[in-house]
Amino acid sequence: MVDVCIIGAGVAGCSVARELSKYSLRTVVVEKAPDVCEGTSKANSGIVHAGFDAEPGSLKAKLNVAGNAKMEELSKELDFSFRRNGSMVICKDEAGVATLERLLERGNVNGVPGMSIITGDEARKLEPNLSSGVVAALLVPTGGIVCPFELTIALAENANVNGVEFMFDNEVTEVSNEGDHYRVETDKQTIEAKVVINAAGVYADKIHRMVSQEPMNITARRGEYCLYDKQCGQMVDHTIFQLPNAFGKGVLVTPTVHGNLLIGPTADDIPDKEATNTTAEGMNRAREKAAESVEHMPANRLMITSFSGLRAHEDGDDFIIGEPDDAENFIDVAGIESPGLSCAPVIGEFVAEMVLPAFGNPKQKENFIGKRTGIPHVSQLSEEEREALIKENSAYSVIVCRCEMITEGEILDAIHRPLGAKTMDGIKRRTRAGMGRCQAGFCTPRTMELISRELGIPMEHILKSGRRSHVL
Repeated sequence: MVDVCIIGAGVAGCSVARELSKYSLRTVVVEKAPDVCEGTSKANSGIVHAGFDAEPGSLKAKLNVAGNAKMEELSKELDFSFRRNGSMVICKDEAGVATLERLLERGNVNGVPGMSIITGDEARKLEPNLSSGVVAALLVPTGGIVCPFELTIALAENANVNGVEFMFDNEVTEVSNEGDHYRVETDKQTIEAKVVINAAGVYADKIHRMVSQEPMNITARRGEYCLYDKQCGQMVDHTIFQLPNAFGKGVLVTPTVHGNLLIGPTADDIPDKEATNTTAEGMNRAREKAAESVEHMPANRLMITSFSGLRAHEDGDDFIIGEPDDAENFIDVAGIESPGLSCAPVIGEFVAEMVLPAFGNPKQKENFIGKRTGIPHVSQLSEEEREALIKENSAYSVIVCRCEMITEGEILDAIHRPLGAKTMDGIKRRTRAGMGRCQAGFCTPRTMELISRELGIPMEHILKSGRRSHVL
């Protein structure tokens, strides 16, 4: 028996877990994958949206603007990568200027500060590679970029340090209302909880229907991306958006916090909620649309990888956060598509306000640990800092990943820290080992040796990411 059971260890579930860890509640997070950040949260644009696109009065608008304002402070508390690089929404004809004006008006209503409409020439002074056909742009200085893996992992680690238990490799098969509590059945165990929080991403509708008759339908909306080498990372400094359409904010071109260039996503509604494959058609479409925004796009040989993610699109086109009328103490955190990542700093607070009354509104713990230190990135340290770190632990002098200059010490830290990595992708998301130009072609054997040695498991049992993804 626990107080709160959170289903799903994506950015929304981990945000709620971190907020609830401030209180003396027994909270568990149940996740079907072997690690956090295995669903929607691992494959998105990494954009911290300003909040001008969401419908005024919607949950998306309310949480987006508040989350954007808190992201920088949170990045310092939890030590993850964030940069407020600003964004532009471009248009290529005079008819599009009216749309920019509507977005400006909507942003003003939502409380987005500092926005302005500039001419195409003014936009090209800021972004020289912008298309010559751009006639105007909405300039939004509060837009930003973040590492989605680092953010989600940081929230989860901090929650865990403060007492939240994470149960990985537990797929929820049934949730039943027992009157004064809920019974959550997984394929491995039974958990009983007074409050259940449904943060199951594209499967949130399936979990919802286990306890409620209220309608909910989540469509998996696949977005495909192209990631380019760091030598292309200076093509743009702002995040460049096209005019939004019925499927979202369109294909963007953006730098990443780690210095790469990213384009995407496409938007295709699909019936298969596991179909994260990329397609030739999708890649071509993303590149063609990106070329409409930015001239001299890099050649395909500079694309180091492609990937896709599934957004949890709810039919009402807004977040669903709250109790169904027929399921008290069951809280949906559903339809968390874009700008869900931007809202992460406040989603936990918003949900906690609904949870805490069930426990008599307890006071915060006096011993809550609010700060977290991430893995030191040796290549980014000063010479003096590197020497001091190596003197303390010589493993930080041994390069494992040549492309990203990741050391053995960083990989060992990733394995042994709270909620440590147990898979190849777990190492990659925590350290960037394998994210460079060769895409793990060089560092895979040594990384596997370290996982095997440190965790005491045979090499053939090591997974890439999810179940049945054995590398050997």
